[in-house]
Amino acid sequence: MHLRADVTLHTAALFVHLASLVLGFGAVLAIDYYGALWLTGRKTLREVLDSTAPLHMPVWAGLGGLLFSGAFLHPDLASPLTCVKLGLVLVLSLNGVQASALHHRLAAVEGGSAPRSLLIRGAVTASVSQVAWWGAVAIGFLNSRH
Repeated sequence: MHLRADVTLHTAALFVHLASLVLGFGAVLAIDYYGALWLTGRKTLREVLDSTAPLHMPVWAGLGGLLFSGAFLHPDLASPLTCVKLGLVLVLSLNGVQASALHHRLAAVEGGSAPRSLLIRGAVTASVSQVAWWGAVAIGFLNSRH
């Protein structure tokens, strides 16, 4: 089953797709920037958690907007690159659920010193997020050139 969008709907979907990318990935970059500030000692863990908590909603809104609008952009589901991109989006979604749980676990830490296991989990979470977002963006760019 294929969904065909006319030129106007396709243009609107492309705008929503790009705006959703800016919203979702921009929030992810801000969260990771705050994490870097904490790693360099410029922010406390509590400051980072308080600053990044409101950014979870834009991440999810952006990801949802990307999924919705992407359906109107004629994705070639037979293309291996598109399948990889969809896999990366699934990884992003699962990693986001895990990141939310991690945020709650870190917020529950008393005294500001998180256990090493949570710090490693945070580093892996941020790394997976960056690889998946940048990978999906790169594939989206490559697919748009066809």
